[in-house]
Amino acid sequence: MSSRSCPLSLRPSPLLPSSSAPLRISFSCPTTLTLGSKKKAQLSVLCRRSDYFDQQRLFSRPPSPSQDEPSFLASQPPGAQPSRVFVGYSIYKGKAALTVEPRAPEFAPLESGAYKVSKEGFILLQFAPAGATRQYDWSRKQVFSLSVVEVGHLMSLGAKDSCEFFHDPFKGRSDEGKVRKVLKAEPLPDGTGHFFNLSVQNRLLNVDESIYIPITKAEFSILNSAFNFVIPYLLGWHTFANAIKPEDSFRSNNARSGPEMEWGR
Repeated sequence: MSSRSCPLSLRPSPLLPSSSAPLRISFSCPTTLTLGSKKKAQLSVLCRRSDYFDQQRLFSRPPSPSQDEPSFLASQPPGAQPSRVFVGYSIYKGKAALTVEPRAPEFAPLESGAYKVSKEGFILLQFAPAGATRQYDWSRKQVFSLSVVEVGHLMSLGAKDSCEFFHDPFKGRSDEGKVRKVLKAEPLPDGTGHFFNLSVQNRLLNVDESIYIPITKAEFSILNSAFNFVIPYLLGWHTFANAIKPEDSFRSNNARSGPEMEWGR
């Protein structure tokens, strides 16, 4: 067998610009095999790096966002303010429509640099009367804000229970008594759900409106489930849970005294 030296060939990859492309190394080594005095064949072996890794680096997809994080939030630039998200649950019936939306609590800064809840969140109910079949006049909508305690009252209703809430938006001010809002939740006669009835008397705008809508057991169950989930957020407790750190807990445990030590006995 005889052989000769293999020339070394250096050339840039065609996948990348020549100014920044790594060199592709090719070894071309033609070899002549002989047995006795007869030549059998001339073989050429070409050894080069695969293009696979270049293609992966050029065309690979960026890492996908976490399944728990909406894609539009993950795409925000660093340091940007988080986007506001609006959610709600709507019920449409023949004579009226109802939308139910949560509203976040408000926080106030303390001198220590911490924050406290200055105003609890609430649930906003918006009632709109029907103007035609499957058409609702949202220009005539009436709103009612449920406090956390009032949400608890609704959640505790049984099939035959009822409740009533009265609001005066100007209570304690000069226009007290000029706007009256009454929300009633009463069981349907056949026991299949509840009637929600909102009555609004506004002498400032000369409005006297009464809007009612039936809520089935299934719809009421959905509302209860949403209320049960969102109540800790309306109270601001999620911010406390997110701020808990092991080192803070260690320092506070060592500094406790008085009634707080009851659970450490």
